[in-house]
Amino acid sequence: VQLQASGGGLVQAGGSLRLSCAASGRSFSSYAMGWFRQASGKDRDIVAAITRSGSRTYYGESVKGRFTISRDNAKNTVYLQMDNLKPEDTAVYYCAADLQRFGQGLNSDQYSYDYWGQGTQVTVSS
Repeated sequence: VQLQASGGGLVQAGGSLRLSCAASGRSFSSYAMGWFRQASGKDRDIVAAITRSGSRTYYGESVKGRFTISRDNAKNTVYLQMDNLKPEDTAVYYCAADLQRFGQGLNSDQYSYDYWGQGTQVTVSS
């Protein structure tokens, strides 16, 4: 599967952005999806993840209550709604796909993910 992330940009603190990740192929619903981010000079961290069906989600501690992950399997797209953005949210954001042949697994470990998008820059000014 190929992933194309979009929606990044420059926003003031307290503002909102919505990231999208469009997947190619016909098996999108076989993948749990995740959003990760990597700030300059830091490791890549989990932001949020969602199961194949969208029934369960996971959020990193720093974004709980501010970010919302969702997916539309009919459109082969996963979204990340980011509200109340803070300067520390500045990073390159990546979407990733984790093949789940059985069940509704949900992984926060980046090494569980099989495919990655190219990343989209989010910059939050203070």
